[in-house]
Amino acid sequence: MSPRLLEKYRTEIIPQMQQKFSIKNKFAVPRLEKIVVNIGAGEAITDIKILEKCMEELAAITGQKPVMRRAKKAIANFKIRKGLPIGCKVTLRRKIMYEFLDRLVNVALPRVRDFRGVSCDSFDQAGNYSLGLNDQMIFPEIEYDRISRVQGMDITLVIKNAKSKEHAQELLKLFGMPFK
Repeated sequence: MSPRLLEKYRTEIIPQMQQKFSIKNKFAVPRLEKIVVNIGAGEAITDIKILEKCMEELAAITGQKPVMRRAKKAIANFKIRKGLPIGCKVTLRRKIMYEFLDRLVNVALPRVRDFRGVSCDSFDQAGNYSLGLNDQMIFPEIEYDRISRVQGMDITLVIKNAKSKEHAQELLKLFGMPFK
């Protein structure tokens, strides 16, 4: 069974985007290619258990095992040496990607305190959208009692075939992303 947002994309979003931007070929319509979720845990250089806990929580949130990220170069001011583990990331594709986006838009973002929508200014030149969250507890998969520390994360939605920022923004609006 395919995810709800994937069916919505195929049946509703593609025809709407074709009509609005006068795109003749349905394969030229912008589409979501992947979602990258990244957690930077700089404090992990002193205690590796912090990073292990972050990886455990990220796996629970995304449903996929994260990859440990290591420092590419040494930075003396932050006491980081080359090769030290400093974060973790997950790249979501296909069905898991659409299920995560559905949970993010419909469950997690409305749980943010004083939420008024996400910023429209977080698009890059290629049409990719980046979103920073301050708290991992907005996801229902995380148990409040088991949290040792509040950890933020960066979420990047990579959009393919977006000719401009407006194309990418319209695609995310049709997916239900609550812009300001």
